[in-house]
Amino acid sequence: MAPHADSPADQDVVQLEAPPRPPMSSNPPRILIIGAGSRGNAYARATGRSTNGIVVAVAEPIPYKRQRLGEAYIWGKSGPSEGQSFDDWKSFLSYELDRRERASRGEEVSEGVDAVFICTLDEQHMEVIVGLAELDLHVMCEKPLATTLEDCVKIYKALSPSEGKQKKIFSIGHVLRYSPHNMLLRKLLLEERIVGDVLSVNHTEPVGWWHFTHSYVRGNWRKESTTAPSLLTKSCHDIDLLLWLLCSPPPNSDKTAHIPTTVSSAGFLQYFNKSRKPTAAGDATNCLSCPIEKSCKYSAKKIYLGPDHKGLASGNTNWPVDIVLPEIEECISIKGQAGGEAALTAKLEEDYTTSTPATEVSSKNYFGRCVYEADNDVCDDQTVTLTWENDPLSSLSDPEKALQGRGAKTAIFHMVAHTRKICERYTHIYGTDGEIYADSTTITVEDFNTGATKIYKPHMAGGGHGGGDDGLARQFILAIDRVKNQGCEVERAQREEVGCSLEEVVRSHALVFCAEEARRGKTVVDWGNWWEKMVEGELGR
Repeated sequence: MAPHADSPADQDVVQLEAPPRPPMSSNPPRILIIGAGSRGNAYARATGRSTNGIVVAVAEPIPYKRQRLGEAYIWGKSGPSEGQSFDDWKSFLSYELDRRERASRGEEVSEGVDAVFICTLDEQHMEVIVGLAELDLHVMCEKPLATTLEDCVKIYKALSPSEGKQKKIFSIGHVLRYSPHNMLLRKLLLEERIVGDVLSVNHTEPVGWWHFTHSYVRGNWRKESTTAPSLLTKSCHDIDLLLWLLCSPPPNSDKTAHIPTTVSSAGFLQYFNKSRKPTAAGDATNCLSCPIEKSCKYSAKKIYLGPDHKGLASGNTNWPVDIVLPEIEECISIKGQAGGEAALTAKLEEDYTTSTPATEVSSKNYFGRCVYEADNDVCDDQTVTLTWENDPLSSLSDPEKALQGRGAKTAIFHMVAHTRKICERYTHIYGTDGEIYADSTTITVEDFNTGATKIYKPHMAGGGHGGGDDGLARQFILAIDRVKNQGCEVERAQREEVGCSLEEVVRSHALVFCAEEARRGKTVVDWGNWWEKMVEGELGR
């Protein structure tokens, strides 16, 4: 529950407006989208709506997805021209190397791309980033960076500045950093120090009871062996957010990061397993053949075909419906609403039997499967605890400022599946001079010194993640524009526009793997020693 004032008269409400869209560049950054799924489309949409760049090409192995993104954001109904459509990133690489070779011979060639948005499957990120490194393009990789610590380190090596000089902009899909809400929260905490020194943070990500089943029981991210732990695939956003607020120094500061001291975690697959299956469901493995489908809240028929939870009957043909059936809009345009329902129903009816090879079952998403019979194994409830010790900056002559932002503190993160809220995160922050309650729409500040309450209402931006999708695309492309058209040094554009270094990206991912090690070992890990051994040691530093 949020803090409250004694009366409305005690509250000062601040409404904040939307940031303006940057003016279109005369020589706009040219973007390639690799992976035309939901995230690829989100960034293509954000680029056209909120940036001064243009999407000029797409690489995607599934023809329908490639064509859909291309028609929507690149070539319209006219069809692709040379250099606009590729089967995958490897075909783009071959084309681009050949294009550059022809250009070096003085041949007339089409203009290349400046940057790529990598939106492939999580486990493919390392291969794509390292494979394209020779092209020296600016890179934005959708989160997570990679699904193993080993792959994260490989990317770190491949993208680390050569001879101490950063050559290209790099960004990660940690969109929570770029929502108007969280950008204001960080400003209040780190720059205005509105509650003094932070002592404790409780941050919760409520995934949502049906959302979790879609992505982490029935969907792509249900098994650690094929993707990664849910703490990485779902909540690396949140671990990064905590480090951004409590570890990274304020903007334009020469301070070093205040590194955590210990990491611990607890969590497990609490609910979605066979032991929880209602007896009346019998041996049904699919909702559409289950005797208790009508009374089960997890019914795939209700979730994907019904009027609630963004089902087809609500008029929604985007996520999660188009994850089950990517061509749903085409089905409806050809055969009408009834045709769309029939096609979607047919996908939900897909099932397996006892004779179906386990490898086949594991490799496919059955969105109509019983949530108690699925082969999922990722945590549906998990906590992570981070601690920091006093770490004063000895170079400061003023003792009172030596601990500003670097005092002892604790952060507790809770990822929970069984919630009404769908990814509407909320955070309690306790400081020496006040406390903050931040939800998805407001930031409420209680001042201990004055007793006053101040409520901030940041602009509710459109797009995904509270405007974070648009914000990330805007800042990434602004950085590229400054390098391409304004002669800005890459490191400066990275710092001032992206606001996140490669080291920060690797640190937040590494901390997730550290937390998983702590959870499995039921232990408390010394973060500094772990980082030195598992990351710095692998880099040969």
